Amino acid sequence: MATSRLEINFIRLLSRCESLASEKRGETEWRLEKYVGALEEMLVALKKSPSKPMPEILTDYTRKVDFLKGLLEAERLPSPAEKSLANQFLAPGRTPTISSERTPASKTVHIQSKARFAEEMKKELMSKGGSNSGSFDSDLRHRRSIPVDERQSATELDAILQHHHTLQEKLAEDMLNLARNLKNNTLAAQNIIKQDNQTLTQSMRQADMNFEKLKTESERLEQHTKKSVNWFLWLMLIVVSFTFISMILFIRLFPRLR
Repeated sequence: MATSRLEINFIRLLSRCESLASEKRGETEWRLEKYVGALEEMLVALKKSPSKPMPEILTDYTRKVDFLKGLLEAERLPSPAEKSLANQFLAPGRTPTISSERTPASKTVHIQSKARFAEEMKKELMSKGGSNSGSFDSDLRHRRSIPVDERQSATELDAILQHHHTLQEKLAEDMLNLARNLKNNTLAAQNIIKQDNQTLTQSMRQADMNFEKLKTESERLEQHTKKSVNWFLWLMLIVVSFTFISMILFIRLFPRLR
């Protein structure tokens, strides 16, 4: 299937957004956010288009647009630690956007943003360590204690990263427990449905047996009714015949008087 004009424009804009996301942007930079908003609108139109691409390609397009949206939301977070944590949950695209890319641009952007947020965390920790030491020591002692502060900052950074790693493990464990509970509930529901189906089958079988018995009894009752009617007819015939013969005999025995 040939690529539609809408898809071509979408690919071009997506490639431009990934290029902007890989560059260092200032706080007044607004193009990427506007471009991503236009990407969302084009993606909705592309999904409704009669000449839309394959479902796998649409899924990858959606993944890349969601990645760019998540990256913008992560950059708006107040602290570098929150930015770094949000960046770890982003999922970049799996295929290159344009044919000239050897690796997907979104993966490169993901790696760059991860390094940038880690650098911001490191600078923040070092600035906090420097301000705390400056309040107690002179400038000379502060300069001499820079290596110690750097080690403290590195230790604090390791502690924060370890804390984030612990949070990720806990989240993964919670998701695993949730999946396990969902599986158990599904199995329980399947057992209940299976029991209900068995009960329904037995009820239908019992209903069929009752219907057969009712049919047999109806036939027997019909035969009994026919027999009763036959005996009644014979009895009436006998009575009528006896009456007729009696009248004839009565007339013969007692002729009319003149």
